[in-house]
Amino acid sequence: MKKILITGGAGFIGSHVVRLFVNNYPQYHIFNLDALTYAGNLENIADVESAPNYTFIKGDIKKIEFINSIFNEHKFDAVVHLAAESHVDRSITNPNDFIETNVLGTANLLNAFRGIWQDNYENKLFYHVSTDEVYGSLGKTGLFTETTSYDPQSPYAASKASSDHIVRSFGNTYGMPFVISNCSNNYGANQFPEKLIPLFINNIKTSKSLPVYGDGQYTRDWLYVEDHAIAIDLIFHKGKLEETYNIGGFNEWTNLNLIYLLCELMDEKLNREKRTSSKLITFVKDRAGHDRRYAIDATKLSNELGWKPSVTFEQGLSKTIDWYLENEEWMNNITSGSYTNLTS
Repeated sequence: MKKILITGGAGFIGSHVVRLFVNNYPQYHIFNLDALTYAGNLENIADVESAPNYTFIKGDIKKIEFINSIFNEHKFDAVVHLAAESHVDRSITNPNDFIETNVLGTANLLNAFRGIWQDNYENKLFYHVSTDEVYGSLGKTGLFTETTSYDPQSPYAASKASSDHIVRSFGNTYGMPFVISNCSNNYGANQFPEKLIPLFINNIKTSKSLPVYGDGQYTRDWLYVEDHAIAIDLIFHKGKLEETYNIGGFNEWTNLNLIYLLCELMDEKLNREKRTSSKLITFVKDRAGHDRRYAIDATKLSNELGWKPSVTFEQGLSKTIDWYLENEEWMNNITSGSYTNLTS
């Protein structure tokens, strides 16, 4: 049975990848490694915890001796690396946390993977999941492609750019087979409510302020998280080695227009009078290092592997709202902190 290590599998995107792999590939044994820091939540993957081809391992990728020990014990055939600190605001406050996890943690995994296979990598793969933020900021036109020069503008983006370079260096220097994907903003079920969409869903529901940075014209390309998991599955199985694939939703929205749509859908679903929720919008001081626009060109992924988004943004956002409204207990456990009691 092929052994696949997925790091960060109790987090938002990682939990969807774990679920897909566990359910779709009974011939694989999926090991989910997560430190269960603030954004890791075992409730996200409770539906697969009893699957015969699934094992959860609690641990931190920053702990090099621990990482070496689990690689030596299990001899993982492949790694899908999603574990990361990922919130830009937190990276501005505590940049070292991002450097230690995203840079040194990635290096620990690469060294451990190399150590167990001793450069004999037949049928092995290290898949590094990254972000479009490594490319910096776009003007009013243009798209990020796989050959766009790196220009990270925040400590988070710089730490992910560094980890991308380190992965490529192991491929070049040691012949380690790798692929990298860089993805646009994700949304969907199980996202930690520090992120815009789940935060604003909860704030609208409880009639709290909706704080919008600057003029609200910052533009992002949004991708439904389940479509991201499907793309990762395709790249893992069919992607070309030593290649980068950009994953995007072909779906640009300014923050303000997104929030107006979210308010409109929430008013409908909560049976409130039209434009009730939009009255909660308040404009706040812009954050440091705020990239103006991101937009991904996912043509390579579409042409080579046949991937495309399965839902429109309006459809995906509606499904996402429904999930949060139907899973009040999950949100309450997050906001109360009780989810942190789940440790094994």
